[in-house]
Order: sequence, then C-alpha cells, then structure tokens
Amino acid sequence: MDNGASSYHRFLAGDDEGLYELIKGYRKGLMLYLNSFVQDIHTAEELTEDTFAELAVNCPKYSEKSSFKTWLYAIGRNITIKYLRKHSKLSIVPLESQKHLADEKNIESNYIKSEQKRIVHKALHSLRLEYRQVLYLSYFEEFSNAETAMIMKKTKRQVESLLYNAKQTLRSELERSGFEYEE
Repeated sequence: MDNGASSYHRFLAGDDEGLYELIKGYRKGLMLYLNSFVQDIHTAEELTEDTFAELAVNCPKYSEKSSFKTWLYAIGRNITIKYLRKHSKLSIVPLESQKHLADEKNIESNYIKSEQKRIVHKALHSLRLEYRQVLYLSYFEEFSNAETAMIMKKTKRQVESLLYNAKQTLRSELERSGFEYEE
C-alpha cells in the first residue's frame, strides 16, 4: 500500500475496498498511539474505530499537505482529546493493574515479549504524556519531526526540544530501573 491516500480516494469514489485497506494497514499502529493517551487498550481500540468511522461517515477532505498517515493520526488524536475532555472525571488505571483483564490475543502483550521490552514500556508509561507521544511518533511510527509537529500541534523546534528532553528523561528512568544498554 502507498501512503494510504490512493486507498482513501478510491473509498471516496465509492470503492469500499479502499476503506478496508486503510483499516488493515493503519489500525494497529493507530491503536497503540491512541493507547499512549488513554492507557487502556480497549478504549484505544474504540477510539481507533471512531477514527475510521469518522473517515467513513463524514469523509473529511484530505488536502495532501502532509502524508496520509500523519493526517489520519491527527484525526485520531483529536477524537481522543475530545474523549478525554468528556471523560476527564474518570481515573486512568495503570496498565500494570489491567493484566488480569487482557486476553491472550491482546495486541500489547504480543508486542511486548521480552523482559527488556517490558522495562522500556514501563519506563515510557512513567513519562509525561507529551514525552510519550513524541517518542512513540518519532521512533515507533517513524514520523519525521515535521510530521510529529503537525500531529501534536507544535512547531518543529518544540518537537526537537521535546524529543531531546524525552530521551534524557527516559534514559534516567531506565537507569533508575536497572536497565543495561547493549553496546
């Protein structure tokens, strides 16, 4: 699949297969990104569905000023922010206390297989929200700083600064938990 724009344009022209391709290609990554906000994989899954429902029902215009993935993640972020505002009185339950709720096919448990990855994951979730977002978008989703800035509604310079501070904070958090770096 290209960057998703052609599939979206095909969907807008009446080919439902285009939307199916988008869901298949972007669902998991978008869900994990949205999970960094809500820290509940089931809620993140619902928000991911809401994002694709937004595409299917409202058919927003894709202006092609950024990559399709950047545009899609920005829509997901906006939907998640609306959700968080609406549910701000609800408390967020840490991921560690939700392990008994996860089924065997849980995406995150498959994603985090080794002990080293668990340590990194725990350290990432101990960071403040902006740090988690910038690290996830830059390293896991491989967005450029400019694309990350568009998604997070920041300037490129702010993203660079956030990225630097996030890496420093993550490094000190990992060292505190006994993480050993491979040379």
